[in-house]
Amino acid sequence: MPDDELLESTLRAQWHLVPAEITALPDVLMSHGWEVTAGSERYVVRLTETGCRQPVEAGLAAAEHLRGRDIAVGEPVRTLSGGLTAQTEHGAFAVLRRVPGRRLDGADPIDQQFWGDRLGAAHRALQGFHHPGLRPWQLLDPDAPHLAGEPWLRAVVLDAVTAVTRVTVTDRLTYGVLHGDPAPDVFVVDPGTGRAGLLDCGASGLGPLVYDVAAAVAYAGGLSQGAELIDGYVAAGPVGADELYAVLPVLLKLRWAVQADRAVRLGLPETLRSAKAALDAMGQ
Repeated sequence: MPDDELLESTLRAQWHLVPAEITALPDVLMSHGWEVTAGSERYVVRLTETGCRQPVEAGLAAAEHLRGRDIAVGEPVRTLSGGLTAQTEHGAFAVLRRVPGRRLDGADPIDQQFWGDRLGAAHRALQGFHHPGLRPWQLLDPDAPHLAGEPWLRAVVLDAVTAVTRVTVTDRLTYGVLHGDPAPDVFVVDPGTGRAGLLDCGASGLGPLVYDVAAAVAYAGGLSQGAELIDGYVAAGPVGADELYAVLPVLLKLRWAVQADRAVRLGLPETLRSAKAALDAMGQ
């Protein structure tokens, strides 16, 4: 993760923003984030891995699309040169004006309802949205060399990929624009108005929408812990309850395998331990 000095210099050079306060956001799977106060405005700054600039820009375009459909989401701020992102050696930076409200507590049942509702509303509003940066959903590679260091993981990845492939072939799944990393900290609710929204739209891609629900459920701690989140999504999203409940366990296992795969690839032992514990609890 870059230090505050690089963050500050990038914001000054690319956006002409002079931060008065910088607060790191909780880590999520695919990016680093900060809340930044500059002048009278508050912003969310996201840094996504090198090579993800196009999907990040697709996510920013998706945010603009949602704003046009009266869904509260951070407003992308263009660079001084007119770009949506700024590329650095650490990855692609993006800046959005912060949506008012407090970040959701993923363990709170009422907040879970907001969480599922907004994820479902975003999925529904993005039906038919197109952008050249949207990448097709890609499964893990069970033969990837980095899996050799964790023999148990190669078998788990193969099992998860095989199960998902079987589901996508035999069942008719609802596809659309994925957020990719819908952690509770990405969603907010304004106590003054009761209006909930999203800080950003993530590094978007195209895939089965239940994968986003599985990613959120993983953040909630699992199927039983995320029951209210699931109910909120079913009420607001475009995926029917029959499809959701049938394939959610399969895609949840894949999500945990994705977390473990990334942990091995990037050398994140704590993330790897958490993912293995979750997989073990699912019967691995």
